[in-house]
Amino acid sequence: MARLKFGAFLAPHHPIGEHPMLQFRRDLDFVEQLDALGYDEFWCGEHHSSGWEMIASPEMFLAAAGERTKRIKLGTGVISLPYHHPFNVAQRMVQLDHMTGGRAIFGSGPGALASDAHTLGIDPMTQRDRQDEAIAVIRRLFNGERVTAKTAWFEMHDAALQLLPLQEDMPFVVASQISPSGMTLAGKYGIGIISLGSMSTQGLMALPQQWQFAEDAAKKAGTAVSRSNWRVLLSWHIAETREQARREAGAGLMRWHNEYNVGTLMRPGLTAFASPDEAVDKTAFVDGAASTIGTPDDLVKMIKNLVDVSGGVGTIVGFAHDWANPENTRRSWDLVARYVIPEINGYIDGLRKSRQFVIDNRAVFERAGQAVMAKIMENDKAAAALQQTGPGRVAIPAVNAPDLQKAAAKQKA
Repeated sequence: MARLKFGAFLAPHHPIGEHPMLQFRRDLDFVEQLDALGYDEFWCGEHHSSGWEMIASPEMFLAAAGERTKRIKLGTGVISLPYHHPFNVAQRMVQLDHMTGGRAIFGSGPGALASDAHTLGIDPMTQRDRQDEAIAVIRRLFNGERVTAKTAWFEMHDAALQLLPLQEDMPFVVASQISPSGMTLAGKYGIGIISLGSMSTQGLMALPQQWQFAEDAAKKAGTAVSRSNWRVLLSWHIAETREQARREAGAGLMRWHNEYNVGTLMRPGLTAFASPDEAVDKTAFVDGAASTIGTPDDLVKMIKNLVDVSGGVGTIVGFAHDWANPENTRRSWDLVARYVIPEINGYIDGLRKSRQFVIDNRAVFERAGQAVMAKIMENDKAAAALQQTGPGRVAIPAVNAPDLQKAAAKQKA
């Protein structure tokens, strides 16, 4: 299996009540932590309502994150294209790419919150077509073309970017949830996908069908899609034990579900949880659960199952949330980097094989100890001192150390 990349997706989903300035700063600290831990990508979104999601400009946030990080890729997750003139989007992404040293990923979507579209006077029935129209124009602009275009919602006259992206080919990624529109767009243009609907059991099981939408659209358009450019979102909270993970995440998970998903978005079919234990049980411990609240081993199992169910993906993106307090949340992402990522990608397989080789061939390596003992016995004083030598008193690497107590007993005899 090809090595998986790992990233984080910050909507953000922050409970109302904390100082927004401090939330922004903590989110930037979080990106810095991910960069230090070796994560590959960080994504943040665009929202203008709901209270819980308060990043209005992902480009501004990512520009700040770029100054505090060195290597992690920074993706707009996502820019809602119907909300903006496509030329302005292209300009901002080019600037972000240069300001971050060529680390920008252009992620787009039609707009997730109906309240945002209402605020801007946009008919939801037009949003997906507008995203399509905008992607087509932005791709041309990135290629250095001069574009004249007129649609029902924007015009361009001899428009050209005076500065092209720093990257020769800035990655394009579209968001996909349950409907086929995102996957179809990816296939049409031969670009990447970030699947956001996989945090639900239904969304996880629908991944094979979703990929088929992309392949069918690519075949029709004469393009190609690659699973290496497919990102899938998962949610988790990890601790040393399942019991600890439950304690840390339960109350915050309950609040997120009850206040945001049920109370604010009023998502159909959802009911409030009665207790933190119920929240954890119904989120992570039911058949087909798409979230992990447990140990690194539990998340390894979840990711391997996702790869099997989907047929293969390129990147696992963790959903960033406030289920636990900031300290335990940072600890969770640290544990994933230390134990889950190397286990999934086989980084420690060679160490395990090396250790087992030494164990299995102990008889061969005992000859080194025999060589040490032979030199000791060649020297009368060293042989006499051997009778007084106890365990751990000789600075010899343990793998080469002879059994001095056994040798001393023979001397006395």
